[in-house]
Amino acid sequence: MRIALFGYGKMGKMIEKIAVERDHIISAKIDIDTKSIDFTTIDLAIDFSNPDAAFENIKVCLEHNIPVISGTTGWLENYPEVVSLCKKNNGAFIYASNFSLGVNIFFELNRYLAKMMKGYSEYKVSMQETHHIHKLDAPSGTAITLANDIISNSSYNDWKLGSSDSNDISIESHRIGNDFGTHEVKYQSEVDEMTIIHKAHNREGFALGAVVAAEWLLGKKGVFSMKDVLNLG
Repeated sequence: MRIALFGYGKMGKMIEKIAVERDHIISAKIDIDTKSIDFTTIDLAIDFSNPDAAFENIKVCLEHNIPVISGTTGWLENYPEVVSLCKKNNGAFIYASNFSLGVNIFFELNRYLAKMMKGYSEYKVSMQETHHIHKLDAPSGTAITLANDIISNSSYNDWKLGSSDSNDISIESHRIGNDFGTHEVKYQSEVDEMTIIHKAHNREGFALGAVVAAEWLLGKKGVFSMKDVLNLG
């Protein structure tokens, strides 16, 4: 498979390494200085760019009938437009706030726990996420996914960055050192507390998941998620 990388930072380089190890070809590396793109050399695009560029990257790929994988966060106000564009062009698209296998299992665990805790109003849920100092958006896309999944399966109204005394989920974001991503969901009452945590040790899990998703998406049509890729139900 001939893959174009939109964004050639640390994640792009890790994806390149894993893709080549799995016998794929990196046919284009599109970054901030790229002037033109030859779409005839591309079978599929993987976008790990930045919030300001992601939507246009995805849009131009779908307009050229190139399937797209996107792991860039911070652009989701345009997600409905991407879905419409994908359907209009009979294209293929996957967005994930996090592509790692462990995190996607963590998403399922979080949803299940939220359903279990719905009837126990004495427990207040809160979240913390920690990433390296170079991460641009806060809270992380993974944290937002976790919060929205809790909201969908509980009586919480919304999430809020920082402390919250309302019926919103408080998310604390920290940017420290070289942390690859730590996410914590806590249920706390006056008598006890329960916490589930996922901690990434490196970028390889994210990159491998993105390449696996790309392999799965090639030849398909529609808008999918990592639940589809990993058959998580």
